[in-house]
Amino acid sequence: MSDERLEEELFEAPAEAEQDRMVEAVLFASAEPVTVAELNARLPHGSDSAAALRRLRELYKGRGVHLVRVGEAWALRTAPDLGFLMRRETTETRKLSRAAIETLAIVAYHQPVTRAEIEEIRGVSVSRGTVDQLMELEWIRFGKRRETPGRPVTYVVTTEFLDHFGLESSKDLPGLRELRAAGLLDSRPMPGGADEEAGEDAGQSEMFEQGEQT
Repeated sequence: MSDERLEEELFEAPAEAEQDRMVEAVLFASAEPVTVAELNARLPHGSDSAAALRRLRELYKGRGVHLVRVGEAWALRTAPDLGFLMRRETTETRKLSRAAIETLAIVAYHQPVTRAEIEEIRGVSVSRGTVDQLMELEWIRFGKRRETPGRPVTYVVTTEFLDHFGLESSKDLPGLRELRAAGLLDSRPMPGGADEEAGEDAGQSEMFEQGEQT
């Protein structure tokens, strides 16, 4: 075999089926969503991770596990309709305070947003503890500083936030129903008795009805 032929074989990309297996293995073993760039860095030279993801996403349709997009990354997740199988008989639910829920919702729907803007929307001050709690959960993070006097820091939601609610991007944000289902909000009616099914923007509007609570 000539040196030229040997070099071609050494750098030849694996067959598509083998690439799919490799991508599937990385996703299965990873605790966090994985980006296309990260997959390409792991796979042999010439592999097309993006194409493998498309094939795997189609393969997993209708199965117990789905391949889902989380921001710019990908992950294997339990099919939504089978989530009840993962629940234990006894669970410890950690609820966020109403102030934290309001702050989280404001960041999600208005990002990037500064602390002063959060306080303006809520109508009350935001305690350091509220922001710290959301950052400890890794649901919000610092964004870019504003090019305004004082250059205040902004806040944005994280990939972990998107992953928790099964969202592809921040354009598809959870409403009140999702937050209650996740055990992060009391089931008691909100002030004003707004109907969750009232319209397309009901979930978002209900989040901000608590503006005077702390």
